[in-house]
Amino acid sequence: MTAILLTAAAAFALAPTADASPPTLSAEAVDLSVPGPFSVAYTDLTVSAAGRTYSARVWYPGTTAGTTAGADAPVATGAHPGLAFGHGFFQAITQYEGLLKHYASWGVITVVPKSQGGLFPSHSAFADDLNAGLTWLTAQNTASGSRFASRVDTSRYAVSGHSMGGGAALLAASRNPAVKSVTTLAAAETNPSAITASTALGMPVQYVGGSADSIAGVAGNQQKMYDAKSSGTQLRVITGGFHCGFEDSSGFGCDSGTISRAAQQKLTYAITTSWLLYTLGVDTSLYDQVWGSAAQNLAGVVYSAKP
Repeated sequence: MTAILLTAAAAFALAPTADASPPTLSAEAVDLSVPGPFSVAYTDLTVSAAGRTYSARVWYPGTTAGTTAGADAPVATGAHPGLAFGHGFFQAITQYEGLLKHYASWGVITVVPKSQGGLFPSHSAFADDLNAGLTWLTAQNTASGSRFASRVDTSRYAVSGHSMGGGAALLAASRNPAVKSVTTLAAAETNPSAITASTALGMPVQYVGGSADSIAGVAGNQQKMYDAKSSGTQLRVITGGFHCGFEDSSGFGCDSGTISRAAQQKLTYAITTSWLLYTLGVDTSLYDQVWGSAAQNLAGVVYSAKP
């Protein structure tokens, strides 16, 4: 059923505006917390675009049967949406492997810069790195011999990130008209200000946080960002969720919450995947899981929205 829904969804045009009337819903709700229909592949490479050069890993939907296609497998047939994802402060990109593999299983090609990983990162440069990842995907889509040739839907781009990377994603979106959707995890205030950047964002933006986050708490960060954006936005706060619960494991200086990491990640996968697929126009039947009663009444998540 999932594969059929996703295949049919490819025929949809770009996402409707956030305040559009809800489309006809599918008879059966799709569980976006579980892996999607695609096998998962990745490649490690150097991104060079828009004056930026950095090492990156790209997760993407592959063609090999099973749940993991592995390194450098062929890209699944069709044109897939693109995403640039930013890591948190002093965090390795491998900390987000579970989430990034999940997005790939649902057909999203995700560029993950390894840049700005030191003690003194530039938030502004990190935002430019995220945008360079999308520019690179656009170039790859028409590059002869690229595995991504004719495999990227350049009209469906999004940015995301955790903590510092979430703030940088908001900065990136404010600079790039190609970005059609944003979702962030425990987004932290940056320099320049991600709160200020939120005021000018015209695309749909989702802020996801944890009520027990002691590092980039909701009140001082995501709530202010959400308040700054006038419409087309939502704040989803996971009850008992913690800052490092969005990562696959906790390192030095991490916090803890009142729910398990597995429970927090399951909610995160469902919330953010439905958001991306709906707001990018991949599957408009997901309206209820994004803006409707299913979203508003999801157990363990406090919902606020300005459609």
